[in-house]
Amino acid sequence: MTPGLQHPPAVVQVGTAGTHWRNPQLAPRPPPPGPGSPSGMAAAAGFPAPATGQPPASHGPSAGPPRALAWGRRKMADKILPQRIRELVPESQAYMDLLAFERKLDQTIMRKRVDIQEALKRPMKQKRKLCLYISNTFNPAKPDAEDSDGSIASWELRVEGKLLDDPSKQKRKFSSFFKSLVIELDKDLYGPDNHLVEWHRTPTTQETDGFQLFPLPLSHLIFMAIFSQPPQFKLDPRLARLLGLHTQSRSAIVQALWQYVKTNRLQDSHDKEYINGDKYFQQIFDCPRLKFSEIPQRLTALLLPPDPIVINHVISVDPSDQKKTACYDIDVEVEEPLKGQMSSFLLSTANQQEISALDSKIHETIESINQLKIQRDFMLSFSRDPKGYIQDLLRSQSRDLKVMTDVAGNPEEERRAEFYHQPWSQEAVSRYFYCKIQQRRQELEQSLVVRTT
Repeated sequence: MTPGLQHPPAVVQVGTAGTHWRNPQLAPRPPPPGPGSPSGMAAAAGFPAPATGQPPASHGPSAGPPRALAWGRRKMADKILPQRIRELVPESQAYMDLLAFERKLDQTIMRKRVDIQEALKRPMKQKRKLCLYISNTFNPAKPDAEDSDGSIASWELRVEGKLLDDPSKQKRKFSSFFKSLVIELDKDLYGPDNHLVEWHRTPTTQETDGFQLFPLPLSHLIFMAIFSQPPQFKLDPRLARLLGLHTQSRSAIVQALWQYVKTNRLQDSHDKEYINGDKYFQQIFDCPRLKFSEIPQRLTALLLPPDPIVINHVISVDPSDQKKTACYDIDVEVEEPLKGQMSSFLLSTANQQEISALDSKIHETIESINQLKIQRDFMLSFSRDPKGYIQDLLRSQSRDLKVMTDVAGNPEEERRAEFYHQPWSQEAVSRYFYCKIQQRRQELEQSLVVRTT
């Protein structure tokens, strides 16, 4: 193409969809009553519990929180079998061994979850090779062409790439690796204001598999800025020599500075907040002493944008070599593949419902075992001394009644039969039967009303 020919404005095509831009820019329940206590035996026999210094707890449906909420507050201790049950059933030791193993497993999983949470707070990157393909096609001019398009030579440039040995199943778009791409054209042909073709990432950028540009002069420079998250910075040459770093993230630079301070014992021995700089430190930060909290602010002037990748690509105009491809390998940082699995592990609740259901079943089984043990103790005590046990039970019931009704009495008088042959007892019996008859009458009347309606 000769300089005298008219060049149309450069056009950049992003992706394969044909879109064009022109020169763009994460109360415990009370334990059950003791198996040998009168309270537990009375409950098993269906009688109110004896007095314990407090009003007996109600075990009815309306007492305490709903069962589902109570299950949520249960602890590992609620799964443990009492020692007396383990003595009665030696085979239960296998269950206790499983319980101990579960406790160790839960502790291990909890530690691993904490380790994963801490690991996810830090950037997890790995170095990979991005193979860059720059291909161009030259279409020579046709002197005998009738239309003006065929009589002008043209070029087409494509910039594409892919990761080498990518183990992930989801293919990453080529443009996602870059923050910007600039093509520098011939300033003499396109002028000082129209010789750059630019693409810059924006919050609404749609990722694409490649870039296509046409037409272009014979040679041009391609500038590519790698997109990094967190952002990478190029260090000032003096700071780079001090830390042995060239390009790094801000947090990694601050960490390297802190390591340098600790290694060279620059922290003030009296006031740990201050750092006493050595000669290199003073030359870089231009002060003999500063607070460590001031370092991030002072670093701003020492951090520069990273160097772009510059490729000088020459288009061949040989008619016998109309299509040419150049390959370049560049280093990029990609997310650690395990990061997604680690996040999924922390957020996964797939097995929680099953685990909760099994825990609830275990708690119910343990409660049933404890109740059966209480009933067994009651029956054994009753079989050994029926008369004495009934007398103890009645005394316990009497004490409970007084506690519940706040009625004080004379136990010595109440234990004799003459106490119940006084005139008030006949009246009490009459009142009792009268109340029962009235209660029964109301129930019958209500049932008749329901039937008639």
